[in-house]
Amino acid sequence: AAEKPIPTELRGEANELRRELDYDDATALAAPPASLDDEYARTLRGERMAKVCVTTSRDPSVRLKQFVKELKHLIPNATNVNRGTTRVADLVDATRRAEFSDLVVVHETRGQPDGLVVSHLPVGPTTYFTLANCVLRHDVDDAPGYSVDSPPHLIFHNFDPHKRLAQRVKTVLQCLFQVPRPDAKRVCTFYNHDGQYIAFRHHHHDTTKNQGGTPSSGNKDRVAVTELGPRFEMMPYQIKLGTLDAGPEQDVEWVLRPYLNSAQKIL
Repeated sequence: AAEKPIPTELRGEANELRRELDYDDATALAAPPASLDDEYARTLRGERMAKVCVTTSRDPSVRLKQFVKELKHLIPNATNVNRGTTRVADLVDATRRAEFSDLVVVHETRGQPDGLVVSHLPVGPTTYFTLANCVLRHDVDDAPGYSVDSPPHLIFHNFDPHKRLAQRVKTVLQCLFQVPRPDAKRVCTFYNHDGQYIAFRHHHHDTTKNQGGTPSSGNKDRVAVTELGPRFEMMPYQIKLGTLDAGPEQDVEWVLRPYLNSAQKIL
């Protein structure tokens, strides 16, 4: 089984195989190639607008439904679909026929969101994330209202441009959002925390004129930043070629192997 520890006599060989694989060690990857043939190339070039379907695993809890509702408001041009008893294959087929660009499925354990899957349509790839420390919008103190029709500015902090995995994950997340207007007030931040996890924060900023400033302050405008929520931490653990309905025989582009990479940065 995949979860069994590697026998002692094979550990040296396993380490050697790991070094030979191109995608297991993200720190050894060269700069990403040109995206002319990449699955996300049309979206990045502005030829295809992001259109996202957000849904849950079967029999979702009240908290998971609320979390998915907040994701729907967070991501512009997103649609929240009540999955019911729909099978994965039928769900992918329906979203593909409706010309969605991405399918996002959120999972839970005992009422806590703990997994997120982003499947790019129509041909993939599918990226799997773990979720942790989810704080819903209603749990954030005095969260102001915002326009759900306004795409946010995106900040990707500490995503090394020379690491293919970091850039691959950045592209997956970036292509969920449309291009914002220059005067957009919302900001979504994906912070790569030392290569161990991605911290997500959602803020609103507003600029006011400083009419009573002193000469030393230079009468500079004041910027007020308010957290909107939700906030959570996420980490990719697998990228598969193909869509979510592909079987177990589908090729794996990258998979996290913590028993081999425990002392190394993932992103």
